[in-house]
Amino acid sequence: MLWGGCGGRSPPLSARQPTKIGLSPIKIRAHEGRMTALAFLRNNAPFLATGALLSFLSSFGQTFFISIFGGEIREGFGLTNGEWGLIYMVGTGLSALAMIFAGGLADRFRARVLGVAVVALLGLSCLAVALNPWVAALPLVIFALRFTGQGMTSHVAVVAMVRWFVAARGRALAVATMGFMAAEAMMPLTFVWLKQHVEWHLLWVGAALFCFACLPILHRLLRLERTPQSTAENTAALGMNARHWTRAEALRHPLFWSLTPALMFFPAFGTAFWFHQVHFAQIKGWDHLALVAVFPLGTLSFGLFTVIYGWAIDRFGAARLLPVYLLPLVLGFSLNAYAPSIGWTAAGVILMGMAGGGQSTILNAVWAEFYGTRHLGAIKAAVASVMVLGSALGPGLSGWLIDVGVGFEAQLLGYAASFVFAILVMLIPLRSARAALTVAA
Repeated sequence: MLWGGCGGRSPPLSARQPTKIGLSPIKIRAHEGRMTALAFLRNNAPFLATGALLSFLSSFGQTFFISIFGGEIREGFGLTNGEWGLIYMVGTGLSALAMIFAGGLADRFRARVLGVAVVALLGLSCLAVALNPWVAALPLVIFALRFTGQGMTSHVAVVAMVRWFVAARGRALAVATMGFMAAEAMMPLTFVWLKQHVEWHLLWVGAALFCFACLPILHRLLRLERTPQSTAENTAALGMNARHWTRAEALRHPLFWSLTPALMFFPAFGTAFWFHQVHFAQIKGWDHLALVAVFPLGTLSFGLFTVIYGWAIDRFGAARLLPVYLLPLVLGFSLNAYAPSIGWTAAGVILMGMAGGGQSTILNAVWAEFYGTRHLGAIKAAVASVMVLGSALGPGLSGWLIDVGVGFEAQLLGYAASFVFAILVMLIPLRSARAALTVAA
C-alpha cells in the first residue's frame, strides 16, 4: 500500500499540501529555513528519526562492521588477504552494478515501502553470513550484504532526506547521519569485545534479529511522509539553468565526471583502511582491540563535522564547500602511514572523520543543488554505484598489493596523493556549474 492512514493525527505544517493551506513552495522553504534548531528537531522528529534509523541499520553492510570479522572469515575459509579482498571486491562490484538499476526505485516507490523492504532483505543477508558454509557462495553473500546495507538502505535514507527537506537539507542530512555515526562509534569496539565471548556466527544472527525488530518501528515512523507524492512536483527544487536534469543528462555533464575521483577515492581507500585494520594492527605491532579503541574519536569528529557541514550547506550551499572537505584526508592518511604509536593513528582517524562529515552531507546535497530533485533517485543511484564500486576496488587492490609485497604503509601515502588529484580535477568544472546556478537564480 502506497498511501495508508495517518493514525488520526494532523500532519505538521511542513508536511501539509500547499494548495490546501494557501502557502506557496517558496514560503514553505522560507518557513523551513527560519526554524530554530530545537523547533526543527521537534516538528520533524518522525522524519529525521527515519533517516537516522536507516543510516544506523546500513552499518551491517558497511565495511567498518564486516571487517571486524575479516580474520575469522579468512581463517574459516582458508583465504589469504588477497583472496578475501578479491571476494569482497567481486561482491561489492556486483552491488555497484545492481545499484544502477535498483536505485531508481526511490523515484517510483515511497520510502515507507522501499525502506521496510530493503531492511527486511538486509536482515536476511545477515542470516546468510551466519549460515553460509561454502566459499563459492561467499561473493554472493557479500553482494547481498553490501547491496542491501551499504547500497539500498543508505540510498533510501539519503534520498528521503534530500527530497523531504529543501532549505534545511543540510541539517536534515546531518541529523540522519547521526545514526551512521552512532553505529560507527559503538559497533567496532562492542563487537570486537563480543567476539571474545560469543561465537562470531551468532553475532550475525543477532544482527539479523535486530533488523527484523526494527521493521515495525520503521513502518510506524513512515505512516506519513513529509512530501506527499501528489505534491512532490510542486515542491521540487530546481537545479542548474532553473530546470530538472535527468540521469542521462547529468551523466553527459562534465561536473559529474570531474567529481568521480572524489566519489570513488574516499570509499575505495577509506574502505581499504577499515578492511585491513587487522593487518594494519599487526604490522604496527598493536593489539587489535587497542586499535579499534581509537575509532570512536573518528566517529566523534565525524559527528561534529557532520553538524558543521550541515549548517554550512544551508548557509553557503554545497557547491562552495566541495573542494574543502577532502583536505583532511591528505594529512590523515599520511599520519597513518608514518604513525609510530596509536596516538598518531588516533589523530589520523580524527582527520578521516572530519572528511567523513563532508562526504555524508556535501556530496549528498550537491546533486539536488546542481541537478534538481525530480530525478534525484536515479541520479543518486549512479552516484551510489560509483561510490560502491570504489569501495569494491579498494580492498581488492590493496589486498593484492599486500600479497605482491607492496607495504600497506606505502599504499597509505599513495592514497594521500590521490586526494590532492581529486581536489584539483574538480575545480574548473565546479566553477562553471556554480555560474549556471547563479544564472538560474
